[in-house]
Amino acid sequence: MKKLLLFLALTSVLSCNFSVETSKANFEENKAPVNKEILKDSINTVLEEWHKAAAEARFEKYFDLMTQDGVFLGTDATENWQNKDFRAYAKPHFDKGKAWSFSTLERNIYTGEEANIAWFDELLDTQMGICRGSGVVVRTTEGWKIKHYVLSISIPNENVSEITELKKDFDEELTSRLK
Repeated sequence: MKKLLLFLALTSVLSCNFSVETSKANFEENKAPVNKEILKDSINTVLEEWHKAAAEARFEKYFDLMTQDGVFLGTDATENWQNKDFRAYAKPHFDKGKAWSFSTLERNIYTGEEANIAWFDELLDTQMGICRGSGVVVRTTEGWKIKHYVLSISIPNENVSEITELKKDFDEELTSRLK
């Protein structure tokens, strides 16, 4: 009986040690460096597909590339679209056969160490002239998806005063409503 208990105790200790070593190896394997260029290429592809889906009015494809809790911040200060509301806003535009058409002029993609989240900024050629987009993408079981996107109209510094004057009344009214 003592030999059996000693055998069971020894087996338990060895299996725990094996389990700890295996866990350490798995952890180290998950911490292994990822090929960031491959990640950036796949994120770039998702962003290009997203812009293309809008230009081709493919509503489902466009929104499938966003997370269910995704956010789109538009160029107007009142446009803070949660996914459900953004879908409702965008649907009539997509139903017309062409939503909006943005082509990429330049894009920078940055990844974290865990390679499950990335952020980006881009310059876009749009019907509003050059705009800047920026956002956050997350890796899901279905691939990379856009979680947060911000679209801004870029204004040359030498034109800021006249634009500020142009939107002064709107800004004052909105500021007083929000305070």
